[in-house]
Amino acid sequence: MRRLRRTLTLLLALALAAGAVYAVTTVLQRSETLVTERCTAVVGTASFELATDQAANAALITSVAVRRGLPPRAATIALATAMQESRLRNIDYGDQAGPDSRGLFQQRPSQGWGTEAQVMDPVYASNAFYDGLVKVPGYQSMEITEAAQTVQRSAFPRAYAQHEAMGRAFASSLTGQSSAALDCTLRSADAAGDPATVVDAMTTAFGPVAAKSQGRTVLIDSGAYSTGAAAWALAQWAVANAKTLSVTQVQLDGHTWNRDDHKGWQESAAPAGTLSITVSAPRS
Repeated sequence: MRRLRRTLTLLLALALAAGAVYAVTTVLQRSETLVTERCTAVVGTASFELATDQAANAALITSVAVRRGLPPRAATIALATAMQESRLRNIDYGDQAGPDSRGLFQQRPSQGWGTEAQVMDPVYASNAFYDGLVKVPGYQSMEITEAAQTVQRSAFPRAYAQHEAMGRAFASSLTGQSSAALDCTLRSADAAGDPATVVDAMTTAFGPVAAKSQGRTVLIDSGAYSTGAAAWALAQWAVANAKTLSVTQVQLDGHTWNRDDHKGWQESAAPAGTLSITVSAPRS
């Protein structure tokens, strides 16, 4: 009888333990599904949110400005323009500009912006916009609406102004003028990341970067993108692209962004002069 009681007690304890594990797992899974994925840029006391795909496009547009050595104001104008024209989405159908408008800036092949394939390429489209912008005398001191309208020739020129504050906030962080200012709240990565894919993506955005891989981490510890504003531009680009690239951690200059803690950039022991971008491991 005692042996039977001990056996029953053990079975009950195992059942309770299994139930507890199941309950905790269920809560964690549900909490993951409740996470609202978004990216936020903060400047001063103001914060602005974009969906993750919009933030990734904002990062690409801004990285092209950084690569070209343009001032942050150029990126602000470009982001406000793209938000008005396409909601920062690479759409393949006409919008306000006309039935043949395409891409982030709704550029029209019929008006000499390039072929449909070209204006649907975000890098080409961004460069095309900046090519037009830098030809505008004094664009840096112009109102957003005036500078954007000179390039775009929109039917609604005053509409660009409503996106100026958003454009300034994301341009400030994504050009590296504001450090640790862009955060993305994301669910856990669904798939393993690939350091080589991260390097390819950053090269497409910024041009050649002195990057090397150590396991699942990409290190930039030399060259223009290892220190200063350029390093912060690249670091916050990585955060903006963390969803598609399965980035789990970014570290730079005493700050760490960790995907899973949902706390944004935190002070840490990350060394100055080294940017590290870590991607998720395969699930067992």
